[in-house]
Amino acid sequence: MNRRVPFTGEEKQSLHVSLDRHRDVVLWKLHGLDDEQLRRPMTPSGTSLLGLVKHLASVEYGWFCETFGREIEPLPFDDEDENADLRVEPHETTADIVEFYGRARAAADRVINELDVEDTGTAWFGDTVTMRWVLIHMIEETARHAGHMDIVRELLDGATGDYLRE
Repeated sequence: MNRRVPFTGEEKQSLHVSLDRHRDVVLWKLHGLDDEQLRRPMTPSGTSLLGLVKHLASVEYGWFCETFGREIEPLPFDDEDENADLRVEPHETTADIVEFYGRARAAADRVINELDVEDTGTAWFGDTVTMRWVLIHMIEETARHAGHMDIVRELLDGATGDYLRE
């Protein structure tokens, strides 16, 4: 599905739809690839499609749930390894990571729906942030990594774009 940000929507609705649009792209980038392709590191730093999904799930939980005092599941962050949340471990399946992303999105959506854009929380580094700021930040973060995924996907099989064209 190719979502559109409403031309005359309310602020929170517009920001949320924009985030969802990029989230949909993230999932579309996985469509039709096998497990080996999804896990394959495509850059010298080890970037893979599945690793980017794992990272995005982790930061959705962190920014929306942790920032606003909501419950989260254990996240793959490691003070000794700044890229731990980008790495797919051998025991993690594609389904595990896609389901993790789905749970993170659902948890984030609950927080977005409960709060107003002016409501505040505490970021992991201690500063106070508004829901507005978090929504904007996560749109940027998700769009940035969807762009990475577009390049990785093109390198894997030539597919490009931000939605499935019928």
